[in-house]
Formats: sequence, C-alpha cells, structure tokens
Amino acid sequence: MSKSALRRRAKEARHWLFDACFPLWSERGLNESGLFVDALSLDHTPLAGDTVLISTQARQTSVFAQAGRLGWKPDTARNLVEDGVRTLSGLARRDDGLIGRTLLADASALSDQTPYLGDLAASLHALALSSEMLEDGSGVIASVRALLDSLDRRMKDRTNGGYAEMLPMMAKRQQAPHMRLLEACLALHRADPEGDHLARASDLVTLFHEKFTAGPSGLLGEEFGPDWSAPEGDPARLVEPSHQFQWVWLLGAFASAQSEPMAPIAGRLYSFATGTLDEEGRTLKQVSRDGGAQDSGRQTSAQTEALRAHLTMLEMTDDDAVAAAACTSFDILMDEHLTPEGGWIDAYDGDGHIISNSMPAATGHDVVRAFSELIRVMNA
Repeated sequence: MSKSALRRRAKEARHWLFDACFPLWSERGLNESGLFVDALSLDHTPLAGDTVLISTQARQTSVFAQAGRLGWKPDTARNLVEDGVRTLSGLARRDDGLIGRTLLADASALSDQTPYLGDLAASLHALALSSEMLEDGSGVIASVRALLDSLDRRMKDRTNGGYAEMLPMMAKRQQAPHMRLLEACLALHRADPEGDHLARASDLVTLFHEKFTAGPSGLLGEEFGPDWSAPEGDPARLVEPSHQFQWVWLLGAFASAQSEPMAPIAGRLYSFATGTLDEEGRTLKQVSRDGGAQDSGRQTSAQTEALRAHLTMLEMTDDDAVAAAACTSFDILMDEHLTPEGGWIDAYDGDGHIISNSMPAATGHDVVRAFSELIRVMNA
C-alpha cells in the first residue's frame, strides 16, 4: 500500500516540477545579464545585487539539466544549460583553472577569486549532468577534465588525504565539501566512464570510513583538525542528521556504481538519523551524538536528504515501512516547505516559526535532486 502511495507522490512531484518550479525559476531566476540570481523574494521578485555566487550558477545549471532529462521544455532547458556551461567553463575560471566564488552581476569578471571545494564540486556536478543532457557533451567533458587537473595540482592534500577546502588552506578540515565532491564524482562516472572518476570517489569513501566516522558511535562528524584528527568541543559532540542521510544515499550510489553491496555503516547512519526525527517525521538541524535535539530548526534541504535516504533504503530492502517513511518526508516537503507557485519556505526555527525572508536558488537544486530520484525509483 505504501509503495503505491509513494508512486502517486512521485507523479505529484513531476507535476510540481513541470508546472511550478521549472517555469518560475526559468522566468524569474535570471538577471539582465543572463546569470542566475541567488534568491527570489517571497513574492517571487529577483533579489538583485552587485555579485552572484558561482555556486548558484552551478546548481541552477544542474536544475535545468535535470529538467531537460525529465522532458521539460527541451529547447528552454537546453538554452539555460548551455548558458550555464559557458559561465562555468569560462567566466567562472581563474587563471590557474580553478573556480572562484562570486561573479560581478553584469557578467564582466570574477569579483572574488577564492577557490572553495564546495563550489568546485557543484560545478563538476553541473558539468556532468550537462554533458549527458546536451547533444554533444564532449566539450563539457574536456572542461571537466581541465578543472579536475587544476583541482589535483592546487588543492589535493597529499599528506593527510582529501582536498583543501579553500585556498589559502583553513585551520579546520570539513567533511561537507568532500561529500559534495563525491556526489560529483559519481555523476561524472556516469557521464564519462573512461575518466577514472570512481578511483577519486573510492579515495573519498576511504576518507569517510577512516576519518569522517572515526568519532564516538561511528557517526559522521563535520569538522576536524588539520590532519583529520578528532576535534574538540561542540564539533566533537554535535552532528547533523541531514548529512547522515546524505551519506546513506552516497554509499548506496557508490555501491551501485561498483556493483557491490552497500557498506554496512549506511544502515547505522540511517537508523541513527531516523531515530532523531521529530514526532511528525521532520529532520532537525543538529543533534548530539546520543540523539538529543540541540537545534530543532529545520530546512528544506534537510527534508530532501531524508527523502533520498529513504529511497536508497527502499531500493535495498523493498520494505513497506521505508516507503511509508518516504511518503512522510515528501508530505512534509509539500505541506510545509514548497509553495504551489514553485518556490519554498526554506527555514523554520525550533518553535516552528518561519525564519526565511527569501527563497535561495540553491534550495531548488536540493529539491529537484530529491524529486528526480523519487521519479526514477518509482518509475513515474
């Protein structure tokens, strides 16, 4: 029964994407220079500024690459993706081939050249999806390989593992940008099977097993010492349920890419994260390692990661109870976060009060990614 209910929700997800989300952001989500804006106001007005984030250009390019793959307005989707690829392969690049952080809104130059691993990962992910969606993706793959070459030359940490999160290198190491790089590597493996992207993915998964989950209870930590040593204070004590969920999906996707069973730790992370959901099934922002709520605020992206994790476990177990949990996550998104017009209420505080004053474009990337997965798993 729950699986048939989830299939109905997958069809609802497709309708919301096609009839609301993609139209809104293709019509309102660009500035006069053709760059994607970082946010809309709650009444759908583009929030103009002097600069735009390169991460927004990457994530919105991914959104419309997904839109094209799903069959939404192929010409419109292709034009937006081609524009995004040109930005990510040209204007966004530094002289050394890395990606900067922000662009001038008039599309004239980089305004902040600081390389950040999360932005590079978002760009690689966007280019991977774009190469699959465009008729000839060979040029996009060439752009990917050039960016990876620069990443390895400038940011790879050959002593401790992983990559510098930023240049100059920060005192604290972070798992989240590496998590995003792993997702990009998995997308690149699909788009460019000859590119040896699984080897890079395997290195990141090894870092996950040996460093990211080395703390108490074997849970995923967020911040570490320069050599990936255990942190002190709150970074050692607190974890984010949404990232536990995200790694469940990543481990499932990595196992599928290698045609191997999913690592057992995925089940432990899933059990822990589901055990921290509130009574209605919402994902909280931050909890302690014993599962106690520390920040009961919630964001749209956290709910999307719960949905993706449920879908991963559903594919593995075919358990009706997991399908029911996925239904709950979807209903929370539709009832509390997403609007009928294609936007979102991004964040609530711990008392359930809306604290969003805009609709960040980046949130759409998380929603589209989760809904695309729901449509795929349920063949809707």
